[in-house]
Amino acid sequence: MQAFRLVAPHTANLVTVDRPKPGAGEVLLKVGAAGACHSDLHVLDAPDALGMPMPFTLGHETAGWIEAVGEGVTGFDAGEAVAVYGIVGCGRCVACLAGRDNECRNTAPGGIGLGRDGGMAEFVVVPARQLVPIGDLDVTQAAPLTDAALTPYHAIQLTKRNLRPGSTCVVIGVGGLGHMAVQILGATTATRIIAVDTREDALKLATEVGAHHTVRSDAGAAGAIRKLVGPAPGGADVVLDCVGAQATVDIARAVVTTGGDIAIVGLAGGALPVGFGTLPMEARVVVPFWGTKAELRDVIALGQTGAIKAHVQTFALADAKRAYDDLREGRVQGRAVVVPG
Repeated sequence: MQAFRLVAPHTANLVTVDRPKPGAGEVLLKVGAAGACHSDLHVLDAPDALGMPMPFTLGHETAGWIEAVGEGVTGFDAGEAVAVYGIVGCGRCVACLAGRDNECRNTAPGGIGLGRDGGMAEFVVVPARQLVPIGDLDVTQAAPLTDAALTPYHAIQLTKRNLRPGSTCVVIGVGGLGHMAVQILGATTATRIIAVDTREDALKLATEVGAHHTVRSDAGAAGAIRKLVGPAPGGADVVLDCVGAQATVDIARAVVTTGGDIAIVGLAGGALPVGFGTLPMEARVVVPFWGTKAELRDVIALGQTGAIKAHVQTFALADAKRAYDDLREGRVQGRAVVVPG
């Protein structure tokens, strides 16, 4: 079978490998779709620093159909459509036992497509416990929901205390995560949504999916947001920074209200000083990581009802490298999704 594998830092190729076989407690999944996430670029550039042994197949957003089940697997039938919860925790620590594998105390962040073979292949083997049924939801929609929607959904749950009716939430970055964040906010809260991005096409998409206001991310962005949310000590109740660059965390700090929440969702390396006088009083900063399996079930339910819908650009498996090149160059609107079939 064909698989898009990371073989060395900065080097991923489409190669031919043997079709895997499911072991005890595992399933063989025929991959229907696999999302290309911006965080994969960090994996491509520095897998050693992230503790991910090579080679392995990329793709941590995966959906498809059960091809075969291993010994001891019950409750799943061949041909059933499922999405994959990508985080693989230790299963023993207090966080994992509470269903928060994304907070595992014994394993470094990783999982399917992040250190072990992922979904950018014709088939992939995953533990059966990672599966969430998707019913008749299209696999090209289900795949990006496993991260591009799950991650902002989790961030929204962490900041829910301030997402009251009449509140304001600023979403910085309307890419794969941000365009889903706007929709999830609209589907689950009554907050006013201000979307921020450097690209006009992204701001247009933000308006199409439910943002009430858009602001160009430039030197005047904080001032433009302040005109909408008012002066300090007031401001935005919640800021979801889906970029995480220095310029964007600076915007977040400049516009959040006293007692507000900042969630740094993106991985672009910005630093936010935390201390007396560096943030408004009673402000809280959280650094969300992915989400829980229970939250993925919520996200899939939102997708099944049509309350949220990923804006996807599809690529053949043979064009997986181009998908990542386009992602790196900012040419992807919404989410890039590789379709092996």
